[in-house]
Amino acid sequence: MADLQDELHALPEAGELPDTARTAPCAPQPPPRGTTAPLERAEALLAAHPVVDGHSGLPRALRDLPWYDLQLGESGVDTDVLRLREGHVGALLWSLRLPERSARERAVGATLEQLDLVRSLIAAHPEALRLARSAGQVIDARNCGRVAVVLGPAGAAALDDSLGILRSLHSLGLRVLTLAGASWAGEAGLTRFGEEVVREMNRLGVLADLSGASDATAGRALALSRTPVLCTRSGARALRAHPDNLSDALLAELGAAKGLCLVPSSPERTGPDVRDVADHLDHVRAIAGPESVGLSGAHARDDAPDTVPAYPSLIAELLERGWPEPDIALLTWGNMQRVLRSADFAARAARERRKPSTVRITELDPPDA
Repeated sequence: MADLQDELHALPEAGELPDTARTAPCAPQPPPRGTTAPLERAEALLAAHPVVDGHSGLPRALRDLPWYDLQLGESGVDTDVLRLREGHVGALLWSLRLPERSARERAVGATLEQLDLVRSLIAAHPEALRLARSAGQVIDARNCGRVAVVLGPAGAAALDDSLGILRSLHSLGLRVLTLAGASWAGEAGLTRFGEEVVREMNRLGVLADLSGASDATAGRALALSRTPVLCTRSGARALRAHPDNLSDALLAELGAAKGLCLVPSSPERTGPDVRDVADHLDHVRAIAGPESVGLSGAHARDDAPDTVPAYPSLIAELLERGWPEPDIALLTWGNMQRVLRSADFAARAARERRKPSTVRITELDPPDA
C-alpha cells in the first residue's frame, strides 16, 4: 500500500482484539473454552461478535418480485429478518453488481434502480435494518438491535467512466466498488484513469473490491490504495480454481497490506459443505494471517435466490479445528470494522490535501494511445 498505510497501522483498533471487541459492548461474553459443546460455544461467540456478511445478493434476488416482506419471510428467497438473527448476522454488504448479461449502456440506470430498491427496503423495515455509511454507524446499528446495511459492491461499469458519477453514487451511500468490468481495469491492470479512480475512491472512503479483477489489476490496486482493499467473494485458488479465488501470492500481498479476503459459502468457489468452506478459511488464514480473513454470503450461482449461510455451524467447525476465540472474533466482526475505520480515516486525511478530481478518461487514456 502507499505511504498512508503506515498511519493506518498505527490506529489502536487495527487488528487488536481488545478494541474490536468493544464494538459490541452490550453483547454477552462467551463462556470459557472447554466448558460447552462447539455449537454452543459458537452461538455464544456470535452473540458477542456477530457476522459482517461481506456479500449479500438480496437486492438482485428481490428485483423481480412484485411484493415482499422480509419480516414475515418470502418463498422466493431464503433471506429474511428471522434467518438473519438466527445466523447472528450483525451487518451486511449488499451487492449492487449487475448480472453479467446486463448491457453496459444500462449499467448506471440499473445500479441506481438497485440503490433505490435497497433504500426503500431499509425504510420499510426500520425495526430490523439500518443504512450505515461508516464504521461508527455499523456499531450504532448493532447496539440498537438492527442489522447494519453497507451499500456495495457495485460494478465498475456503474461509473460510466466518470468520477462525477462515482461521487454521486457515494453521496447516495455507496461504500464498495468492484474493480472489474471496465476498460480501465482489465487483464493488463489499471490504466492511468483506473489509478485516478482508486485515488478518488480513497478520498471519498469507497473501498475497492478485487474479487473478479485480474491479478495485474489486483496487484496494482494493492500497491496504490492508501486504505485496505476487500475481496468480497474469494476463496483460495490453491484449493479450487475459480476465477474469483486468489492465488497464494496475492493472498500474501493482501495480508501484508492488511486487506481482507471474505471467503464465501459457495459450491463453485469453496465447495458444497461447511468443511470445504472451513478448508478455505484455514488456508487464507495461514497465508494472509488472521487479520485478513472474513466471511461472505452464500453464492450458489448468479441467478440463485439469496441465502443466509449456517454461520453457527461454520464457527463450530472452526472451533473444533482449534481456531482460538480471538481469531474468530476478528473473522466475524473485528476485521471488517478495522477496514471500515481505516477507510474513514484515510478519506478524512485525503480530503484535507486533495480536491475532487475532475479529470476525464480521454485525458488520461486517449483513444488513439
